[in-house]
Amino acid sequence: MRVATWNVNSVRTRVGRVVDWLVREDVDVLGMQEIKCKPEQFPVEAFEAAGYTVEAHGLNQWNGVAFASRLPMEDVTRDFPGQPGFLKGQEGPDLPVEARAIGVTVEGVRLWSLYVPNGRELGDPHYTYKLDWLAQLADRTTEWLAAEPDLPLALMGDWNVAPLDEDVWDLRVFEGSTHVSEPERAAFRAFEERGLQDVVRPLVPTGYTYWDYKQLRFPRNEGMRIDFVMGSQAFADVTVGATIHRDERKGDAPSDHVPVSVDLDLDTVLDDDRPMIF
Repeated sequence: MRVATWNVNSVRTRVGRVVDWLVREDVDVLGMQEIKCKPEQFPVEAFEAAGYTVEAHGLNQWNGVAFASRLPMEDVTRDFPGQPGFLKGQEGPDLPVEARAIGVTVEGVRLWSLYVPNGRELGDPHYTYKLDWLAQLADRTTEWLAAEPDLPLALMGDWNVAPLDEDVWDLRVFEGSTHVSEPERAAFRAFEERGLQDVVRPLVPTGYTYWDYKQLRFPRNEGMRIDFVMGSQAFADVTVGATIHRDERKGDAPSDHVPVSVDLDLDTVLDDDRPMIF
């Protein structure tokens, strides 16, 4: 089974690219982030024509997460328990929860598509929100694995954290910025301490997943590695391949992120009677 994650930066803008890539790369399940639409606005028809069903979670033109799968999706969960909310200029326990997390189970594998808050600037309320969001998710991860120690679980998506110095093209450029601060990196490491591991880096040691649209960042390869598939031991044990699809940053109207895929050896027999795409 081939599973992938991709911050598509508006699925309605890039639906053609996304569906074409799914078919071309023979992807079974794709977790998307930043879909930037409500479920009723999602371009479902194009995915269905290619043989995929969609589960989407979006509240407005910002954020939003989704899954597209050509295998049955079960136990669909929008938001994780305890997920913090955020509203600019407001504080308190009852803030609106943004559409940043969706979970599904496919072939016994539990997958989450996550769009971690950006953080904006050190000291900004959004930065505190980001750290709290990650802390709550880490706590849920502990609970999930305690309940099912052998669960093939993957938290995948745009983490908005560069956990290692080599995950940015020039650390000096990021001095005093988010994504590389020690609290953010500690929050990322907490998932490793709770039993998850980056299943892509051992197979693809180098490579960025994001390049800003500004200042010719992509042609200069001035990128960041901030999109990850963090898997439980049971998930890592069945991971046999991984790819960062750098070429998807090229061409017309690309997302500023590229897909990251992993191949799982589940001995899944897929139905080859799929719609032909011309």
